[in-house]
Amino acid sequence: MGGKGIRIEGLRKRYGQGDTAVDALKGVDMHVAPGEVVGLIGPSGSGKSTLLKCLGAVIDPTAGRMVLGEETIYDDGWQVRDLRALRRDKIGFVFQAPYLIPFLDVTDNVALLPMLAGVANAEARARALELLTALDVQHRARAMPSQLSGGEQQRVAIARGLVNRPPVILADEPTAPLDSQRALAVVRILNQMARQYETAIIVVTHDEKIIPTFKRIYHIRDGATHEEAGEGRGFD
Repeated sequence: MGGKGIRIEGLRKRYGQGDTAVDALKGVDMHVAPGEVVGLIGPSGSGKSTLLKCLGAVIDPTAGRMVLGEETIYDDGWQVRDLRALRRDKIGFVFQAPYLIPFLDVTDNVALLPMLAGVANAEARARALELLTALDVQHRARAMPSQLSGGEQQRVAIARGLVNRPPVILADEPTAPLDSQRALAVVRILNQMARQYETAIIVVTHDEKIIPTFKRIYHIRDGATHEEAGEGRGFD
């Protein structure tokens, strides 16, 4: 699992044309190594959502370069033919809400993505159980989402994000609905999973509770990123 993380060079995104054009991203540069968790913070309207959508291959950048693992996926144009397969196989997503499928049990919620990618059912479920065990929710493997606590649901969502062994995970406000103790527990888990599976993780957040945990932070302002060292408290 893992690879060379994610590298972004000169990424730009323009909406519209002519006098009404808006430059949402104006040359973003970032690098997140395998096993590293970095924070991405900035005010509303700064370009965070646009950047995340570009990284997740949800919208098209206007220019720049993105390297995911060992593969150049964008270089002034997409270098991969199947963006849906890219999102499914190479990018893990963890959202503010878990978005678990209510009629599937915990194991099948996690195993579904590798099954859709063509992995045999038995192997997909074995992968799911391995991650559920690592996240200490294996005892809920046959439970339905409605039977889980909020913290358990978020752990299952993290397992789902990791199950296809992506080189990068994009976590969008993953602790926003959680109290301080549970929020810090989620960040601790993300750090453990990043190291264990050599995954590069970008956490977009406004959550003041977790910002001191990052060793590196990218501030995004007016469509450009500025890197600074974080406090990195408590997760060595």
